[in-house]
Amino acid sequence: MKLEKFEGPLELLLELIEKEKLSITELNLARVTDQYLEHIRDNQNIQLENLADFLSVAAKLILIKSRSLLPILKFSEEDEEEIGDLTRQLAEYKKFKEISAQMGKLASLGRISYARPAYFGLKAVFYPPENLTATDLKNYFEKVLLDVPSVQILQEELVGEIVTLEERISDLEITLRKKIETCFSEVVNNAKDKVDVIISFLAMLEMVKQRMISVEQSDLFHEIKLSMRSGNE
Repeated sequence: MKLEKFEGPLELLLELIEKEKLSITELNLARVTDQYLEHIRDNQNIQLENLADFLSVAAKLILIKSRSLLPILKFSEEDEEEIGDLTRQLAEYKKFKEISAQMGKLASLGRISYARPAYFGLKAVFYPPENLTATDLKNYFEKVLLDVPSVQILQEELVGEIVTLEERISDLEITLRKKIETCFSEVVNNAKDKVDVIISFLAMLEMVKQRMISVEQSDLFHEIKLSMRSGNE
């Protein structure tokens, strides 16, 4: 599936859900996880500053799919909360998107005012406080203007460069050709942050999908061993 336009990770996820005519549930999110990951891998237009947001959603989707495939998995309270947050955020995003579309239709009509039927027939009356003077109004307006924040120049922040999924796959392939076998903890030993770990994990999954490597894990949460597949495998 190829989606040409999206505004962010929630927009992409919502389009995948609606494309399959699914409701927003944890089980249905698991069903579109592969399509979401494929789109991140194939899309070259994701801005560097937005990549972390897409990968954060990808990590939550992987948790959801892991539970759908292995119901016996137990997650921490933090993981459970993140899974629930993603479902709620997507549902809220859908509401705002639908309301935005309705407001867009109203705006396209070119009206400059809208009726309030409940007030039809009522005479407009202004009830100022007693003894209110022009000087009082002037003082109130000046006070309001003083409370308006002035324009401030924000300090620039440096955004660290994030390695792409393709680069991490290439690095992992080079490492395995040299060492023949390694473990995931060694791969992420020098990771700078969670995003770096997520990219490495996605790279490993993609290489398994392409039958480039073999992985082995003796038990839940034990070390994951990686090795290059031979041509006969």
